[in-house]
Amino acid sequence: MSDLAPFADNRRATTQPRCAKIPAGSLALLALLNLAGCATVPHVDATSAPSSTTSPSVSGARGALSQREAQVVLARLAAAAPNAGTLERHLAIEQAIAESPLFTGNSVQILQDGRETFPAMFDAIRGARQYIDLEYYIFEDVNCNGTRLSDLLISKRQAGVEINVIYDAVGSIATPSDFLSRLQQAGVTLVQFNPLNPLKAKAHYSINDRDHRKMLIADGAVAILGGVNLSSTYESAPRGLASPPSPDADSGTQAARTEPAEKPQEVWRDIDVEISGPVVTELQDLFLQHWRDQHGPPLGEHPATPPGKSQGSEIVRIVGSSPSRLTSRYYVTVLSAIRAAEHTVWITASYFVPTDQEKDDLMHAARHGIDVRLLLPSHSDSAPALAVQHSHYSGLLKAGVKIYERERDVLHSKTMIVDTVWSITGSSNFDHRSVLFNDEVDAVIIGASTGKQLEKIFQDELQRARRIDLASWRQRPAGAKLREQFWRLWQKLL
Repeated sequence: MSDLAPFADNRRATTQPRCAKIPAGSLALLALLNLAGCATVPHVDATSAPSSTTSPSVSGARGALSQREAQVVLARLAAAAPNAGTLERHLAIEQAIAESPLFTGNSVQILQDGRETFPAMFDAIRGARQYIDLEYYIFEDVNCNGTRLSDLLISKRQAGVEINVIYDAVGSIATPSDFLSRLQQAGVTLVQFNPLNPLKAKAHYSINDRDHRKMLIADGAVAILGGVNLSSTYESAPRGLASPPSPDADSGTQAARTEPAEKPQEVWRDIDVEISGPVVTELQDLFLQHWRDQHGPPLGEHPATPPGKSQGSEIVRIVGSSPSRLTSRYYVTVLSAIRAAEHTVWITASYFVPTDQEKDDLMHAARHGIDVRLLLPSHSDSAPALAVQHSHYSGLLKAGVKIYERERDVLHSKTMIVDTVWSITGSSNFDHRSVLFNDEVDAVIIGASTGKQLEKIFQDELQRARRIDLASWRQRPAGAKLREQFWRLWQKLL
């Protein structure tokens, strides 16, 4: 899917704030200004660390761990952390604001781009014996190594596997109807999240509230989640394709390049995680809650089971966010992690449209000696979001935040690593929309093993990025500055 395709992600959609309708006709500027102010980002008070006697809630394959068992697990993690005391502080802060338990005994595998994520998805579907649950913002008939998703799902359904799909009405608006009809005729159960026609809505209706989640669950035992949609866009990353490093990756200047005769197919860079173990039950619960909220038909193969078997040593917390809540769980979690940082905050953001508190907390961390780095796109499927991103650079750079722009490819990843031991990845963008409007799902992973893997990916991406320096940035054209400030007025809607 090219940059001009109508819906590569949720910012392709024409949306409105939850409290008003977009006026008919030409959308007068004054009316739009009034609309932009309707949605309000909640203020999150600074979280103070609880007392050292507070013990985080930890669950495993047999349910909740006793305080003694939990302390043994956490002590083992702390011993592996690169800095003494760092993990304990993050766990204490996380426990103070979390509404879901930590789960130990999980296996976590990082998946890069469509070239790794699609094969993992198709393998999980092939391995399912009872049921497959899919929940995607964009749901298309993708191809993986010569097999079409529709053919695989239909063959599994014919083999007796129950298949249930939630897809977003806006994100999948360009999905051919014959693909959906073919699945339905084969017995796949489809639920459209918040249909555009309010007469068809089966839940609280707002066209601006979208299901931005991307997750697959097979038999309640394995799950895949992150930023990768079931979209043909991700077929643009053939196995082994990688852009060469930029010769000026850290110099702050743009070196001259010779353009190829033919523009290569654009690669979409993204991150998913494959998780197996007890925490998958949390993702299953999120899916079933959405299914009920959207009045999906009764499901037959979802037995009420305890958490799955232990599969590894990773500790994971699932964060499910929804506009039905007063404050996004993801938003509180991210702010708390930034405020708890002791050494590093490294963020990869496909759409960097920060709230005031996110920006203030990043600048505060940088001023106090934290190594704050932002890896952001140099071009995007959303020109307005890119303009807003640029409008924030000067303040961040003056505070000491290091900013890098990924060149050539389309950066769609959404990750944050703090002090190596705390990381989060999922569907949430670093923007207002993920705070105010979208249903999202993210995984917080506690421990240095996954943190080091994500740091390695981050550092590799920096080799293909250009560092932005303040002096050069101030010299950009006046027209660009005016465009940035114009779109800054609409940042709540982007």
